Amino acid sequence: MNTTSKNKLQPLIPRRKPLTARVGVFGVGHHTYWDQFPGLRQELEAKQQKLVEKLKHFDVEVMDFGLIDKAQGAYDLLPKLQAANLDLLFCDMVTYATSSTFGVLVRSLNVPIVLVALQPMAAMDYANGSTYMQLCNDDFCSVPEFMGVAIRMGKPAPPVIIGMRENDPVADRELAQWCQIAKVLHDLRRARLGHIGHVLESMLDMHTDPTAVTAAFGCHVVQAEAGEVLTQLHGLDDQNPEVCAKRELILSFFDTPEPQSDPLTTRLTEVDLNMAARAAVALDRFIIEKQLDGLAYYYEGEPGSELRKLVSSFIVGNSLLTAAGFPMCGEFDIKTCIAMMIMDRLDIGGSFAEFHPVDFVRDTVLVGHDGPHHLNIADDRPVIRSLKKYHGKPGSGASVEFNLKTGPITMLSIGLDGGGRFKFVIAEGESMKGPIPPTGNTNTHGKFKPDVRTFLKRWVAEGPTHHFALGIGHHAQTIQQLANVLGIQSVIISQS
Repeated sequence: MNTTSKNKLQPLIPRRKPLTARVGVFGVGHHTYWDQFPGLRQELEAKQQKLVEKLKHFDVEVMDFGLIDKAQGAYDLLPKLQAANLDLLFCDMVTYATSSTFGVLVRSLNVPIVLVALQPMAAMDYANGSTYMQLCNDDFCSVPEFMGVAIRMGKPAPPVIIGMRENDPVADRELAQWCQIAKVLHDLRRARLGHIGHVLESMLDMHTDPTAVTAAFGCHVVQAEAGEVLTQLHGLDDQNPEVCAKRELILSFFDTPEPQSDPLTTRLTEVDLNMAARAAVALDRFIIEKQLDGLAYYYEGEPGSELRKLVSSFIVGNSLLTAAGFPMCGEFDIKTCIAMMIMDRLDIGGSFAEFHPVDFVRDTVLVGHDGPHHLNIADDRPVIRSLKKYHGKPGSGASVEFNLKTGPITMLSIGLDGGGRFKFVIAEGESMKGPIPPTGNTNTHGKFKPDVRTFLKRWVAEGPTHHFALGIGHHAQTIQQLANVLGIQSVIISQS
């Protein structure tokens, strides 16, 4: 086995599937202008084309539906948009347009619409100003009208991006953010999430109605059996080529240090390594056969049985899959599996996490779990230790330990309110350098404003589950925008 190393984690685990989304763009204008101002329509169409080209740089498929300028154009466009199977639609407000170009679309479409009001000029050239120049920069003019009509149609006011078409990093970040949200929506609405086993007995916050999952997020919950993974394990001995390759991947990716202070840990044993590799291959085969995009599970099996050995050895394979964009979630927690998928599709990680002991000396709280974890957001090479027992659960085997990357972090817990409705509880903080216990569990020191006691009180007061997804960077506003699009209530924990 390899020895302990302080080298940074390279290379990252590649995605199983590339991130993608299909976004549409249509522009709006006012037909009366074209005869009044020759060349204006052509200039506005060229302006819209700049937005189309800009969006292509965000790794999405862009469909350009041209410019409409009257009510009939909107009615003609509607079936084309409905047939396009879009994940997101940008309405380019290239100049003033009557809301007849928008009303039937916002009423009838079941796709998020973002208004884009990006004018060519930072300010008009007032000394040489003209009506023509104003119309070329009237991107915001009809935004209030469109907002009001959306609300009258019984829809939420659509989000709007305001700025300049070129050389505006704020507007560019917002466009990129919405393209990333489109990637989340693309996968959420098509995902097949496996569900194996049952809730860990007495964890009342883990129960989730699969039909409610489909209603809220669009994904389908596939009820599977632990025995189906066991079937994939049969015939996978330690000499199987797939198992050998998986074992080599594990050893090249993880450190296997000597135990330190915890008597439950030992250096990774050959038996645990081989079982972890076999279990990882069986998982790979199983999710391909079931055509899954994520998996939440909890199963115990009979003591001493082959099935118990298998389910006790998922953690390493779980973490490899999670880093590859396939969220794996223990304790049957499909809500957090969805939260992990959201973070992964935002390209910010998404580890399975909960709160561990508070460090009152550092004013931090340890944030982690016994697996699975998103290895691509580890600060250094992750560690595998063999555990003689899993605390609170049956079984033993290999377990993953690492620190999260230092810097900004975001947390997302998906809970349920008293009426059974989903709720996003979101917070931002910092991952701090600091020692973690050598227990074979992942942990990081989470620093939260205004102080750890106040933050934790505010967090639990919002009714989260005890699990959450943990990602890098500050992305609370993006996740809240996603919640708004999905029609799910959300709260960002105050830092003041």
